[in-house]
Amino acid sequence: MKSKEIRNWRNDEAIKRYQMIAPLLDPDIDNEKRCQLREAIAVREGISARTIYRYEEKYRNGQFEGLLPMNRGKRRSQKLPENWDEIVGEAIMLKREVPKRSVRTIITILELEGWAPPGIIRRSTLQKYLYDAGFGVKQMKRTAERAESSSRRFCRPHRMELVQGDIKYGPDIRTKDGKLIHTYLSSLIDDHSRLILQSQFYDNQKAEIVEDTFHRALLKFGKWDSTYLDNGKQYISKQLHKSCARLGIRILHAKPYECQAKGKIEAFHKTADRFIAEIRAAHVHSLEELNEKWKYFLEEDYQKKPHEGIAEYYRSGDVEVPSCGISPQQEFNRDERQLKFIDVSVVSEAFTHHETRKIDNVGCFDFGGRKYEASAAYANLEVEIAYDPLNTETIEVHRGKMDVIHAHPLRIGSFADRKPVRPLAMTNEDPETSRLLDALEKKYRENHSMMANALSFGDYGKAGEQDV
Repeated sequence: MKSKEIRNWRNDEAIKRYQMIAPLLDPDIDNEKRCQLREAIAVREGISARTIYRYEEKYRNGQFEGLLPMNRGKRRSQKLPENWDEIVGEAIMLKREVPKRSVRTIITILELEGWAPPGIIRRSTLQKYLYDAGFGVKQMKRTAERAESSSRRFCRPHRMELVQGDIKYGPDIRTKDGKLIHTYLSSLIDDHSRLILQSQFYDNQKAEIVEDTFHRALLKFGKWDSTYLDNGKQYISKQLHKSCARLGIRILHAKPYECQAKGKIEAFHKTADRFIAEIRAAHVHSLEELNEKWKYFLEEDYQKKPHEGIAEYYRSGDVEVPSCGISPQQEFNRDERQLKFIDVSVVSEAFTHHETRKIDNVGCFDFGGRKYEASAAYANLEVEIAYDPLNTETIEVHRGKMDVIHAHPLRIGSFADRKPVRPLAMTNEDPETSRLLDALEKKYRENHSMMANALSFGDYGKAGEQDV
């Protein structure tokens, strides 16, 4: 297995393990409930509760890096038995009989009934075939609606415990040269105070704009405990889950077609609709100008205005609310829970993308349809590049313990470079002497010194014989 494949496999496994244990990291649940939840996760994933507990301990001791599996070589896949289709059919029947049967239990029954010798059926393989047939754990799960209460509204008791995020279609703006730009609003709202942690318009709805929204919010307000998102492709990207896992932020996904679960961010979008209605009369011609006006509107019209949702939350607990109401900014600032800021470099590294590239024989590589100039010292080598997806003018190039190179898009000028790039293996100063020639000269002098001593001793012997 190549180093790139191994690294991707280890990161994917760590993310998978983190998603397993994420509900168990909630500090508000007691030990009894945590044990019950651990058992439920173990049954769902088809592994032992002890393994889940081991993952918890590894994360608490080493954070995301503690969940990385040990490096290993690629194993040769096991050949499926000839009666594999019959085995899958029997497995589906066993799952239908008792939907809560784990894959491991199904394999045990199949082995006892003689469908396959022990050890032939792999759990991961059978689990994949059951999932493809529509009999996965999540596919068979049915949510029972509780009749005790018709209200499903909730509100976290403190700021930065839960953050909701979503993307909304923004206004279409036309630049002065006639180009039409479709815009999209990416936002994060604090569940308790309704304060907008970050909100900005973009000219696309790729996963990178969500990462940028998270990045900016973390730098401004620090780390939060959990994020509640829908199942859009922007919110299920591996990079987002990896970044949040590294920073210790749990990601929770709403069930499909249940937009009411994200009521706070949906209510905020109504405020954005008022802004969009006004912006059509403002004759905005650039994305920068649109975001500038959105910042003014957000700070002065939303963050500082009384919020009915906050007042309703306190009234439901028989707490008196001031006649002037409570604004999101006031509620956020008066909360006693301390903010947890993270070092800027740690946050930046968590959201940095990493890929591998092959440097050509002149020190360049291709990325995003453009050619970047690195260094001739890296010619014909495989390197790792690190970059911010929203700013690719500078890309870091890493290769083992060699110095980091900052690559820029290749620009061909009118004249060639007069000074060629000096390889990293060479020093920046000319040597004062040749160490090879100095060493040979030293060896020569030592050898001739020994020969001179030997001749002197021989002469002394001959002189003694003459005296006799």
